[in-house]
Amino acid sequence: MRQTLPLGSMAGVPVRAHWSALGIAALIVVLLGTTVLPRAVPGYGQAQYWLVAAITGTLFMASLLIHEAAHALIARRRGLRVGSVTLWVLGGYTEMEEEAKSPRVELATAAAGPLASLGIAAVTLLAYVFLPRPALAASAAGWLSTMNLLLGLFNLLPGAPLDGGRVLHALLWWRFGDAARADRAAARAGQMLGTTLISVGLASTFLWNWLSGLWLAFLGWYIAMSARQELTVKIARAGLRGLRVAEVMTPVPDLAPAWMNVEKLIEGVVLHSRQTVFPVVTLTGAAVGSVSLDTLAAVPPQRRGSTRVEALTTTQRPVRTLAPDDEAALLLEQPAQGQLIAVVVDDRRLVGMVTDADLRRALGQSLLRTGADVTT
Repeated sequence: MRQTLPLGSMAGVPVRAHWSALGIAALIVVLLGTTVLPRAVPGYGQAQYWLVAAITGTLFMASLLIHEAAHALIARRRGLRVGSVTLWVLGGYTEMEEEAKSPRVELATAAAGPLASLGIAAVTLLAYVFLPRPALAASAAGWLSTMNLLLGLFNLLPGAPLDGGRVLHALLWWRFGDAARADRAAARAGQMLGTTLISVGLASTFLWNWLSGLWLAFLGWYIAMSARQELTVKIARAGLRGLRVAEVMTPVPDLAPAWMNVEKLIEGVVLHSRQTVFPVVTLTGAAVGSVSLDTLAAVPPQRRGSTRVEALTTTQRPVRTLAPDDEAALLLEQPAQGQLIAVVVDDRRLVGMVTDADLRRALGQSLLRTGADVTT
């Protein structure tokens, strides 16, 4: 099952919607059509409420897209590579393929999204003021204005991974001239913000509204977790800076032919290898995934002769492929599926692989060389 639905592209940047965004959009329409609009403007037919709710929900999702598009377009104008824009359950996110080169660039990119949301709030507020009342259209415009105002202000809260955390990071980077110091400060602020939201959410669960309280607590947990994870990735990127894939990889790895049965693989390859994971290759030599020692050991001895390796493969389509001279930081751009992070190909020959153990070793050695502070 595909987790995202392509929506098109903006200035060459792919735009996608995660399945959770579709669920949130449907929930918004239901709440507007059955509760918000009927209470705000009674006396209309149910079909009218549903029609305006559907239009309003669509416009709100469009406003989320505009928020993320502002990040992406400003980043592109400042020379940064942007991977994609994705809508999901908590709004949206813009995948940056590289980090800002200066505090000025980061500040402009981070502030663009909230400013876009506040701009939409202002425009829809004007629509609310000038539309005749009582009217469904005016009520819908007021709701859109309120939601975009809250979206813009919430995202300006000073803690990673929110836009306000990136603004804080840019200002601290400019003030101290040290991006790593700013990373740690923004991460700590994000963790403090997340913890505060969790506390307020849990209190609200017992004292006021349990549903909104649980949602606020979940949001706080997500912010605290993401702040720590973001700092970890930045430390990893710094640790890999200057390294090439060839310096991280396991050279000339033992391979697991997809067509071979498990018994032959164990006897002919695994028992004579120091590896714990093996790239699975087809007859053409193309890597299609990996198989680990644990997976092979789980096959009962009586079934090893009749079980093909391809049936046990942790499938990655396509398998991440890099060249020996590529920057090692590219290894962090996509989440690994299983222990195998990437295969290394040179002149159409598989010359190496990078596993999670290879990456941990490279990072650990780098931290030992630099003495980097990894505390959050």
